[in-house]
Amino acid sequence: MVDFLVQTELSYDQMLEQFHLLKQLNPNLKEANFKTMVAEMLQYPYKMLGVFEGEKCIAISGYWIMTKFYCGRYLEMDNVVVDEKYRSKGIGKLICDELEKIALKENCRVMMLDAYISNESAQVFYEREGFEKKGYHFLKRLNS
Repeated sequence: MVDFLVQTELSYDQMLEQFHLLKQLNPNLKEANFKTMVAEMLQYPYKMLGVFEGEKCIAISGYWIMTKFYCGRYLEMDNVVVDEKYRSKGIGKLICDELEKIALKENCRVMMLDAYISNESAQVFYEREGFEKKGYHFLKRLNS
């Protein structure tokens, strides 16, 4: 089995290098918008975990640690992407396990994420990892 290296906090430049992975999950994302969004998100503070095979980043997950009234302190996984060529090799589980370690270290009470309704394989995966479906994520587009 191949060993993968996990880097729990990518640098800003490393984040920008992962546009090709984000594009796999968000095909309509433009690179200029991506760069602007990363800069804005870092203020919250947004972090990104990367999984590497040698020098090549093959998977990412953004994450935030915040607090909400209904759940307290939480870690939210954001845009989890495993390169198409590396799926079904345990990398998604590796990402979940590493982020859970971070969440526990940061005294989070829960982990959460959004998954697209159309992405049934992701839903099955996250349920297998112990996540529960708890509601709906609503979106209202403004000034389209």
